[in-house]
Amino acid sequence: MDIVNKLGLVEGWKRDGLTDEQIARNLGVSKHTLIKWKKNIPDFLDAIKKGKEVSDYELENALHKRAVGYYYEEETVTNKGDVVKIKKYEHANPTSLIFALKNRLPHKYRDKVEQEITNRNIEINIGDYVDDD
Repeated sequence: MDIVNKLGLVEGWKRDGLTDEQIARNLGVSKHTLIKWKKNIPDFLDAIKKGKEVSDYELENALHKRAVGYYYEEETVTNKGDVVKIKKYEHANPTSLIFALKNRLPHKYRDKVEQEITNRNIEINIGDYVDDD
């Protein structure tokens, strides 16, 4: 197979979020073959990396927009039948904001607080026990 001619497809599939296994299936090869290509064909590995970088960047931008809020335009039809553009605002999404903060500033916004546990030897003396029953 001439994989060099398919680098654009591979990059696009990775950009669309496909896994290596799915890309291998699309190319009609095993995942093992795909791994060998990544090791032995620098252009193939570059296509995989480039597609993933674009996808990661788009996801980061989408998360950022949802976390801080954003303006967008929407077309609507008036009562008279005219199509007009309306500017709307999507408020910040608290879940997206929390997720972003926990991942970008984990030292400041983590769920679990780590506590240092120190070993202490404590001796407990219990007096004589008498069972009268």
